[in-house]
Amino acid sequence: MEETQVRTLTPQVIAVLVRRGAGFAAAEDAVQEALIEAVRTWSSTPPRDQLGWLVTVAWRKFLDAGRADASRRRRELRADAEPPPGTAGETDDTLQLYFLCAHPSLTPSSAVALTLRAVGGLTTRQIAAAYLVSESTMAQRISRAKRTVSGVRLDSPGDLSTVLRVLYLVFNEGYSGDVDLAAEAIRLTRQLAGRLRHEEVQGLLALMLLHHARRRVRINDDGQLVPLAVQDRSLWDTALISEGVVILQRALARQRLGEYQAQAAIAALHADAPSAGETDWPQIVEWYDELVALTKSPVAKLNRAVAVGEADGPQAGLAALSALDPALPRYTAALAYLRERSGDTGEAARLYARAAVAAPNLPEREHLIRQAARLNSAERTTREASS
Repeated sequence: MEETQVRTLTPQVIAVLVRRGAGFAAAEDAVQEALIEAVRTWSSTPPRDQLGWLVTVAWRKFLDAGRADASRRRRELRADAEPPPGTAGETDDTLQLYFLCAHPSLTPSSAVALTLRAVGGLTTRQIAAAYLVSESTMAQRISRAKRTVSGVRLDSPGDLSTVLRVLYLVFNEGYSGDVDLAAEAIRLTRQLAGRLRHEEVQGLLALMLLHHARRRVRINDDGQLVPLAVQDRSLWDTALISEGVVILQRALARQRLGEYQAQAAIAALHADAPSAGETDWPQIVEWYDELVALTKSPVAKLNRAVAVGEADGPQAGLAALSALDPALPRYTAALAYLRERSGDTGEAARLYARAAVAAPNLPEREHLIRQAARLNSAERTTREASS
């Protein structure tokens, strides 16, 4: 079997077994045994209905394991008769598996790991490498998550907003090791969009595509962060931008606005501008107004203040920023930018240096340090020229 087959079929089979009453960990064990059987027997004559074959064999493996345990024997006697070989049915079990892996009882990190393992079909080693932790640490995290959801029944609709939040967390992790988590998040969100016609699923997919279109120019060859305003827009992926815009328009046409659609609309306006100077900042401010009304998010309010500074001038941006909590992430960096725009370069340099200390990652920290150094150098040059 090819890896792509395994990653596509595994979550579907697990979901079928869980729906029939198998515990999550037991279902996964049974599916792994079925996959081993498939590797052994499919090389000569693969079945026409590979999903149905795996479901049948995995269910038998599960029942065989259950016979060794008295409590599982009672569950087996209550279960429906074993289904005959053939198709796995029309019920969308993979969709239910999304909801299970994003169950509210799980922490965000556990939900992400379980989603990548069960829905994404990634190995524990791959997930551990992507998150830069040991394989044993990730195995423990996934095991705890499995135990947490082992008694959860898939007999009621799950929380879609939690599923989308988990997928967005995966996307924002970017990539490391041999797994590109941003690409994996897009793949999973595409899969979800194909199973569930919902405007916010489409909005999230559009947002991911529009952001991903700029990915290759966000960091230069020296590993330095490249701000949006100075990125080479000719290197943006126009195919991804076009696809994202089409998906967004389709979502907005349903006239049920959500936070991911609003964020995608902002990203689309940036993507539509031929240059930073031609960005439609007034319309971006309007979309931030919508986003703030939907979410009340302090981060959205912070980004809105910067957009106001671009649309109406730095003093207007500073006024909007002054109403927010200075403890917000990236508040000091935003304040530094607006101070520089207003001409107060000395204060801006000090703020950039202070913001660098609190930066969440190395490229951002180094970028802020360079901004401070640039302004300090310019100030020294000015003093020397006037002396």
